[in-house]
Amino acid sequence: MSRAFVNEDDQREAPFVPPRAYLPNGVPNYVTPTGMESLLKEKELLLAKLKELTIGDDHDTANAIAIVNTQLQMLENRITSAQVISAEAESDHEIRFGSTITLQIGDDKKVHKFQIVGVDEADIKQGKISFISPLARVLIQKKVNETVALKLSNRETKFKVISIE
Repeated sequence: MSRAFVNEDDQREAPFVPPRAYLPNGVPNYVTPTGMESLLKEKELLLAKLKELTIGDDHDTANAIAIVNTQLQMLENRITSAQVISAEAESDHEIRFGSTITLQIGDDKKVHKFQIVGVDEADIKQGKISFISPLARVLIQKKVNETVALKLSNRETKFKVISIE
């Protein structure tokens, strides 16, 4: 068949939508109450964005609609699989999901504060680390003044728990 009779719009590929934060198969999707609020807010924003888009022959609009629909589908999967975990009142005795911890890293006298959160909430710039991260996994169930070691960049780094909130 001659290319002259092929509609180029029919040949377009589905747009690439980056996946959400990695969550291994079989691992529960733990989220903090704040994390669940963020997921629901994100859904509202995507639904509003979808409503603004009008279906037509415009290639860019069709791509935008496909992207938003894919994002909504991935988000809905996360929301339905989410298990909201509240930081318990007694969690200040040992580190658990949702705990905010102050750590001394190595020989540095400066302390760093982190919160252990769900994969979609993790943001190192805000001091939020995913519960599946290597650091969070070695810290879970530790208490104040305990030290853990983690191999980072081919050397062992020690983390001392200063406080747990």
